[in-house]
Amino acid sequence: MPDTALLTPRDWSSHPPYLHPGYKSTAKRSPTQRLIPLQAALGELAQPVYGHECIAELDHDLTRNARRNGEPIGERMVLAGQVLDEHRRPVRNTLIELWQANASGRYVHKVDQHDAPLDPNFLGAGRCLTDAQGRYRFLTIKPGAYPWGNHPNAWRPQHIHLSLFGQHFASRLVTQLYFPGDPLLQYDPIFLGTPERARKRLVCDFTLELTQEGFALGYRFDIVLRGVGETPFETPR
Repeated sequence: MPDTALLTPRDWSSHPPYLHPGYKSTAKRSPTQRLIPLQAALGELAQPVYGHECIAELDHDLTRNARRNGEPIGERMVLAGQVLDEHRRPVRNTLIELWQANASGRYVHKVDQHDAPLDPNFLGAGRCLTDAQGRYRFLTIKPGAYPWGNHPNAWRPQHIHLSLFGQHFASRLVTQLYFPGDPLLQYDPIFLGTPERARKRLVCDFTLELTQEGFALGYRFDIVLRGVGETPFETPR
């Protein structure tokens, strides 16, 4: 069990608010009353997280895990980094899920009716476990921008969603990463909903160290769970 005395306080000022007027749908789902904390039963906190033991060989490789008749279309990329706690120690054996739009800016989901092509060889979803050093690694296709109807001429920047699971069902953190130099960042209410001093923590870094010669460009995105430099999350608090 972790020593709670060693946990630093969560820096709520680094995270986006429940209600951000520029991001219209938050008005429909943000709470209007103070949250009431519920004390979980001991048995609920002891449950394993679903899926840890079911990681398949290609779950981390979105360039291969949905192939039907060829290669997925788009710019291949490597996404890798570390999951770290508040003391910058690696977080081992943590389940990370990833989901994203394809290179044309469309999700494989019935709700997404954007007039852009679906790729029969790209699902846009994957998962992996961090290793003993807290490291994770995905192979994927760089996502495209897409219109989302939040305001006139609204386009979401290129981004990838990430979900991290802890040791019980309730311990889930969700965030999304963006790409350096994206001109749409300055117009995106979701990105701008994060306090300015913490926004750069949501932007991954291009690195030749992770780039695979002749195959894919490499990007690094470290995830800090608490403390100084904590990654902004979209998790209720």
